[in-house]
Amino acid sequence: MARAFLLVLDSFGVGGAPDADHYGDLGSNTLGHIAEFCAAGAADRPGLRAGPLKLPNMTSLGLLNIAELASGDMPAGMELPERIYGLHGCASEVSKGKDTPSGHWEIAGTPVRFDWGYFPTEGDAFSAELVAAICEEGNVPGILGNCHASGTEIIARFGEEHIRTGKPICYTSSDSVFQIAAHETHFGLERLLAFCQIVRKLVDPLNIGRVIARPFVGETVATFERTGNRRDFSVLPPEPTLLDRLVEAGRKVHAIGKIGDIYAHQGISRVIKANGNAALMDATLQAIDEAEEGDLVFTNFVDFDMIYGHRRDVAGYAAALEAFDARIPEIHRKMKPGDIAFLTADHGCDPTWRGTDHTRERVPIMAFGPGIRSRDLGIRPSYADIGESIARHLGIDAGVHGRSFI
Repeated sequence: MARAFLLVLDSFGVGGAPDADHYGDLGSNTLGHIAEFCAAGAADRPGLRAGPLKLPNMTSLGLLNIAELASGDMPAGMELPERIYGLHGCASEVSKGKDTPSGHWEIAGTPVRFDWGYFPTEGDAFSAELVAAICEEGNVPGILGNCHASGTEIIARFGEEHIRTGKPICYTSSDSVFQIAAHETHFGLERLLAFCQIVRKLVDPLNIGRVIARPFVGETVATFERTGNRRDFSVLPPEPTLLDRLVEAGRKVHAIGKIGDIYAHQGISRVIKANGNAALMDATLQAIDEAEEGDLVFTNFVDFDMIYGHRRDVAGYAAALEAFDARIPEIHRKMKPGDIAFLTADHGCDPTWRGTDHTRERVPIMAFGPGIRSRDLGIRPSYADIGESIARHLGIDAGVHGRSFI
């Protein structure tokens, strides 16, 4: 047996989705546009980064070839590597939607074929009947927000009123989500999590993918700050995923970051929490040391999406990519013969695109490890090929979706 390490760079799309126009995202390209801005000097920030986008380790894993394959364009200003190592390609999403559960479930071999429920973009996002039920069952005097919004913006707008009144801040986005922001001490973190569980049950009939707790601290608009105690309350995947199949086969799934929440804690052997990309990488390296033969270490690096993509921070996203890239050799040094590591994404979140929401894009596939030879995987028809390749590598039975490229 061997081990597998699956690292999801949340929202690191590479453009070119064949159905992007259906989602209003034709031309979106997270990597391509970040590279373009960097090459033009539009992503320079004193004390943070400057110049063209520099990802020497990922380019050596075929990232530039992947980008050209996915969208037809080579990222601007990035240096070509001397040679390419490992397996490299891209994948199109077959699931409906462009959000976190759909992307992750499909990566794990379970595409989403049904339509999610969404909240209206005009007027109140939540119906009077739903709000009344939330207030009654959640024992709150009312809610604030009730609209589509950015998380940081809506906390700045309603945070002080929330502290005064005790009303939670409730909002949504173009994804299938009901988000609830509340103060960790004035409202209480445990109370917020319990409140989210109540809302989760109330929105189940609406087929809403996630209820997300967004705790924050601070006393004024100038000091409000979201904490690392976010929690996602997801619906169950529509059928068993790769994770369920691994656990059933007696293997361990080490879920790092928000992976446990994304899969509603099904098919999870161990949950490891960490806040921020650097801490998530530290936790991943520790889990690699502890993983046994046949195990899967599965990490979501949420900062790319949550802090930089949604906030349309090109320079911040570029710097985060460069910091992540610099640590890839640490993974190499931890690997044993038979191990394989996969780098991929779950959707796009082009920080140059209109609005603040995810973008429908293809995602990169980079796979490497001792004895893994360089090979072009082409354009895979589904993210599920990643999960089936892990299943093949770890020696468990194939699923019904996707096809292994191992």
